[in-house]
Amino acid sequence: MTTAPWRDPALPAADRVADLLSRMTLEEKTAQLYGVWVGADAEGGEVAPLQGEMSRVADWDELIAHGLGQLTRSFGTAPVDAAAGARALAAAQRRIAAAGRFGIPALAHEECLAGFTAWGATAYPVPPAWGASFDPELVEEMGRRIGADLRSVGVHQGLAPVLDVARDLRWGRVEETIGEDPYLVGTVGAAYVRGLESAGVVATLKHFAGYAGSAGARNLAPVRAGVRELADVVLPPFEHALREGGARSVMAAYTETDGVPASADPELLTALLREEWGFTGTVVADYFAVGFLRTLHRVAATKTRAAHLALAAGIDVELPTVDCYGTDLVAEVRAGDVPESLVDRAARRVLLQKCELGLLDEDFAPETETEGPVDLDPPGNRALARRLAEESVILLANPAGLLPLSPAARIAVVGPRAADPLAMLGCYSFPSHVLPHHPDVPLGIEIPTVLESLRAELPDAEVKFAEGCGVSDPDTSGFAEAVALAADADVCVAVLGDRAGLFGRGTSGEGCDVADLELPGVQAGLLDALVATGTPVVLVLLTGRPYALGRWDGQLGATVQAFFPGEEGGTAVAGVLSGRVNPSGRLPLSMPRDPGGQPWTYLQPPLGLAGEVSALDPTPLYPFGHGLSYTSFTWGEFSGTEPVEIGTDGVCDLSLTVRNTGERSGAEVVQLYLHDPVASVTRPDVRLIGYRRLELGPGEAARVSFRFHADLASFTGRSGTRIVEPGALELRLGPSSAEVRHTAHVTLTGPVRVTGPERVLRCATAVAPAG
Repeated sequence: MTTAPWRDPALPAADRVADLLSRMTLEEKTAQLYGVWVGADAEGGEVAPLQGEMSRVADWDELIAHGLGQLTRSFGTAPVDAAAGARALAAAQRRIAAAGRFGIPALAHEECLAGFTAWGATAYPVPPAWGASFDPELVEEMGRRIGADLRSVGVHQGLAPVLDVARDLRWGRVEETIGEDPYLVGTVGAAYVRGLESAGVVATLKHFAGYAGSAGARNLAPVRAGVRELADVVLPPFEHALREGGARSVMAAYTETDGVPASADPELLTALLREEWGFTGTVVADYFAVGFLRTLHRVAATKTRAAHLALAAGIDVELPTVDCYGTDLVAEVRAGDVPESLVDRAARRVLLQKCELGLLDEDFAPETETEGPVDLDPPGNRALARRLAEESVILLANPAGLLPLSPAARIAVVGPRAADPLAMLGCYSFPSHVLPHHPDVPLGIEIPTVLESLRAELPDAEVKFAEGCGVSDPDTSGFAEAVALAADADVCVAVLGDRAGLFGRGTSGEGCDVADLELPGVQAGLLDALVATGTPVVLVLLTGRPYALGRWDGQLGATVQAFFPGEEGGTAVAGVLSGRVNPSGRLPLSMPRDPGGQPWTYLQPPLGLAGEVSALDPTPLYPFGHGLSYTSFTWGEFSGTEPVEIGTDGVCDLSLTVRNTGERSGAEVVQLYLHDPVASVTRPDVRLIGYRRLELGPGEAARVSFRFHADLASFTGRSGTRIVEPGALELRLGPSSAEVRHTAHVTLTGPVRVTGPERVLRCATAVAPAG
């Protein structure tokens, strides 16, 4: 029997796909352009915007008769045992392959924002915790493990990472962002992509582009960002993840910018992404976003018009289930109202990706490698989750050295987040995302609480607990018990924060936007009452966003911030409190002083900073990059003391020696910031352009070097092109955006230079031992 060319793995993928497309009918090509969400209907609990209104129950056999592009969230919609789910997915794939003429299986995708969103899978810390670690290598290893878990059960594509740069801390999805700085988001996000892709899983960059800049911090609200904000803040992380991470998919954002929805914007999805950046993968719709062109944006009168707009813009796959790309689209193409070339273009991209994944090979088998139990939370995963959680916990303040706690202290643990396992998890963890709709199903993973973990860390301490209040309810009847407990203790540990949820069912998460940055519910009142007892209070925050703490500035014994630190977060936080863990996290998001001092991030030009022309001072209580340690470090032997001149395409090197001068091992994060005193457009006063995390033993020293390329000073000029201008610059090294330890004066000489698509994105660093 002669094998058709499209089945021949020895041929180039493009040739195989061209041969296959030439054999396919319009219906078969169109079937490759949508997913099917089996089990999602109007009766289920919503895990996507307007899911009930947009979902419909369809005949399965009818849907797969011509093939199928994607299977949506076989594991992430309802609790299912991993092994049983893998077998069910394999059976569905066999059925899909048998139904069509060509035997092509679907591409299966799942959410994996902070771990595989499946019952029983490891729940890792959320993305702000990744940013807080300033440890891309560790994040890459996490991505690799998540990818391996996905592939072990037959999943090909992960809908992560989120590369939105946080712009307004009131937005509910801040917990999904890596931080407020595009360089940090880009470098850490690219590391996650490398890990996921190295396991053979297609990483999907979200949300392209501008979603986090929605007006008033309201989910899906219009974006009113200017050209330079999009070019210099919003887009660079996506460039990092495509060029340095190798991401093979991009998800278009729900939002509109200046009146144009991203899902209908060919300038964004084709001209920029493909023609300028050279992207060759697939663009997928965010869930129901093609239909939203008709129902929410109202730029299309019919579903077929919405499909035409999305295809023309560059959306190849409609997710999560067929709505606009189905039989009506086929009819419109046959009638000549939609060019068949648009269907061919999208189908070619989809089939090329399937070819890369081996789904077009004749010997493709959907069965998983093992027929026994599947463990999605093995010890190696938990150890990695614990290490990332430990690296991400941030010690914000410890003015009198109250931490670490005395091992034999009388400790009052108070607060609504102290004894709840869900306090550790973000909105896109399976227990928070799906299990609220299945209240009788257990969590599926072990999640030690802060209270349990602190008792284990300090077995000789007397630890008593009172909840005090709920997360968001107004009831203060529990204050009295909590205050009495605190008054009778040596120290009070107040564990406050967020409850992750969806669409208003939590205080943080998708659709859980807030009016200000006051602690949720009556938690601020509880903290006031605890401070008033006179007992030293250690504030521990388990949150998805920063909250304003200026009200208690100078009144707390210590302050610890953890952004939803995952299943091992309780152990990590307790380890910091006991001293077993030396805190090394740094703020990826500025910590505001006042609840109304936002929206604000540190990337401000002069007019965005505090000044005499306004009574409002936006200066944060704790700046971007801030974090303390239980040991001390000295920075010396700086190489950049003499001014240097380089061309607008030149390079210069900086180095310094960092020494641990304390009595225990610890990690320092050396941060490099750019200050551009004069430019043709206003520039942020400082912005991060490099960093390096150093782990040093007592007395140990290391020499860290940074290679600055002039491209790192580039920005979008008045003409709309990215340029490097001649002039004076300051390269500032410090432990945060607000503290400068060393400054190098660099002058760029020569003409204004337009940078190309291959401009240098990363400040290379190196570390060597020092005497």
